[in-house]
Amino acid sequence: MARETIPTAPPLSTEQPTGARTSSARERLLTAASDLFYAEGVQTVGIDRVVEHAGVAKASLYNLFGSKEGLVRAYLEARHDGTTERLTAAVDRYRDPRRRILAVFEAQAQIFAQPGFRGCAFVAASAEAPRGGLIEQAATEYRTWIRALFIDLAEQAGATDPEELARQLQIIYDGGIIAAWMDSDPSIATSGRAAAEALLDAAL
Repeated sequence: MARETIPTAPPLSTEQPTGARTSSARERLLTAASDLFYAEGVQTVGIDRVVEHAGVAKASLYNLFGSKEGLVRAYLEARHDGTTERLTAAVDRYRDPRRRILAVFEAQAQIFAQPGFRGCAFVAASAEAPRGGLIEQAATEYRTWIRALFIDLAEQAGATDPEELARQLQIIYDGGIIAAWMDSDPSIATSGRAAAEALLDAAL
């Protein structure tokens, strides 16, 4: 806000512009959704708890996301973006095509070791959601991205059937997440990487 052109201008207003307030409310709601939905489940946690945790008005949630389903989709999209950045960074550390594939499973190991790890957010949300809705769409987009990553890496490695190798790698990837969560055993990542390595030995 510009100062008034008078000799002794009043203090600047501490009120945020509308755009800043909206952005802040969106960020707080997504942070609250991430904390609560991932820890407790998207169906267990109601709108009132998210709003209270975020410290915003309930109207803000509906204005920004339209519905609880819209908020869940935005929460999953944020997790998708985080996974994309993490896996891409892990892969980009290497030039060797085989090593780039194994980097995906090494990045998984770091995820499994994080405090509060509770498995795959997309599996958990999809299990509780109706078919054909926004949540299923978000999960499909995430799984499509993972598959495309593996296909691209398999092609770089010279696989004769990159799509089939990608399917097999994704099975190991998915299984590792479920086992690490259900068995409370982050060391399962070592077995997942070894399985991927054996698969590459046979396929390449």
